[in-house]
Amino acid sequence: MTDEPALGLDLPPVQRTQDAYRVLARKYRPQTFDSLIGQDAMVRTLGNAFASKRIAHAFMLTGVRGVGKTTTARIVARALNCVGEDGQRTEPTITPCGVCGPCVAIAESRHPDVFEMDAASRTGIDDIREIIEGTRYLPAEARYKVYIIDEVHMLSKNAFNGLLKTLEEPPPHVKFIFATTEIRKVPVTVLSRCQRFDLRRIPAETLIAHIKGVAAEEGFAVEDDALAIIARAAEGSVRDALSILDQALALAEDGAPPDAASVRAMLGLADRARVLDLYDLTMKGEPAAAIGELRSQYDAGADPIAVLQDMLELTHWLTRLKIAPDAAKDGAASPAERDQGLSMAARLSMATLTRNWTLLLKSLGETRDAPLAIQAAEMAIARLCFAADLPPLDRLVADIDAKGGSTVPAPRGASPSPSGGGMRASADARGVTMRPEAQTEAAPQAATATIASFEALLRRLEDENEPILKARAEKFVRLISWAEGRVAIAFEPNAPREIAGRLSEKLQAWTGRRWMIDVRESGGAPTVEAARTAARNSLFEDVAQHPLVKAALETFAGARLTDVIDTDTETSADPAEMEPMDE
Repeated sequence: MTDEPALGLDLPPVQRTQDAYRVLARKYRPQTFDSLIGQDAMVRTLGNAFASKRIAHAFMLTGVRGVGKTTTARIVARALNCVGEDGQRTEPTITPCGVCGPCVAIAESRHPDVFEMDAASRTGIDDIREIIEGTRYLPAEARYKVYIIDEVHMLSKNAFNGLLKTLEEPPPHVKFIFATTEIRKVPVTVLSRCQRFDLRRIPAETLIAHIKGVAAEEGFAVEDDALAIIARAAEGSVRDALSILDQALALAEDGAPPDAASVRAMLGLADRARVLDLYDLTMKGEPAAAIGELRSQYDAGADPIAVLQDMLELTHWLTRLKIAPDAAKDGAASPAERDQGLSMAARLSMATLTRNWTLLLKSLGETRDAPLAIQAAEMAIARLCFAADLPPLDRLVADIDAKGGSTVPAPRGASPSPSGGGMRASADARGVTMRPEAQTEAAPQAATATIASFEALLRRLEDENEPILKARAEKFVRLISWAEGRVAIAFEPNAPREIAGRLSEKLQAWTGRRWMIDVRESGGAPTVEAARTAARNSLFEDVAQHPLVKAALETFAGARLTDVIDTDTETSADPAEMEPMDE
């Protein structure tokens, strides 16, 4: 039969496409557990369950996008209903044949006993009522009725409540499979009725090998650097990786394999090697060169936000290298990147890396909100450069001299201060601040007091208007030993544990040196408050035994001793402030 123009119109024949193009994410969707990558723990558990005939009535699959939740649900549905190539299989199997009628129909989403429902579009109790009514009837063709509910966390509260009873005690011919990316939004009453599987992100090495194999099946040999870029951009998602690969293959001209530069340009990413160079320039404190490198990457098509994200990721990677050098074996990094990363990690201190993380995280939010992202990114790079040469705060405080500060060199490439110096650090009890050297002439001098005893510390607390800390020290602290820079104490029960840290901070701020406070479990002299109370009680008891006082108490019926005042010191021994005593 030929296609003739209708109604006499001069139209070209209709071109029917028998096989429409299928994107790689659908074309290479796993059909068996053997082809499902990166989820070995789940596959092993399900395999043992099928082999021992301990198959749960409900499964909860959770994980980020593109790691195989819906794919796993369909494979489980096929495994439950596969009848084998000869149609004689009577039991579920972990290895569905893929060619029998149920396997083919389920793979094509047209089996009458396997129901797939999107909870994002069908969220109400009426949709759940249809499921509940359907569970009452036996399967039309298959061994089990299987209900697959995707994005189950989108169901309403009433829908969840309506499903609970059926989910707890379903008919023997019904299985439920739920999938969600937001497991915390699923009620615990539903979770407790399901067997839960957490599908993990796919490791970079596994993802690179997978998409390399897919590219080979499509007749393309993609560069390893390009595959690494795709794997990093996918963030552990197989579907994202195949979608990016699909786009990269379409970008290739004349069948040539896509290279790293073209993939990077397609994704709007900066060259990772150049990001490493940019990071290195900032850590060397060279703002002019660093901002020039950032502008060069921007002119080449890199998104400023993506550059800062890469630098944030790089900071995290360098921190991991600093803590555990084995992290350099990351398959997404090239040998040159690993060598440069190890060198930078060895050179940078942990304090610098954590400071960079804080600055970049703050700068990333500012760049997203800025009218011009490139300007905000340049300001962020400048901030990093000027912070690169600053020593850690503890070293800075320790190096402060008696005249009020010690000179800290300005970053290379920065203009010096009018007085010829760089920056001057000054410290007080509130912390460390940076001021231009020319402005520190009138600044307060650094404290160099000597606190030789616990009693001197209490007096200083009173002089510095710290009544709460002083009262807590008197009430809860038992002194064991006192030496310059080191104190040993013990606490009374129920003492606030922050007292030691607060006292250490005050001592360091007032004396200009670090103090170590050793907190022990027991021992020490009585607290100041306990000693004061004991002294008052002793004085009160001595006065109460004086003959004149005893005679006065006996002469006046009902009289009692209420207070004792030492006329030499004007010290009162008010019993209201002491422990109760027998009259």
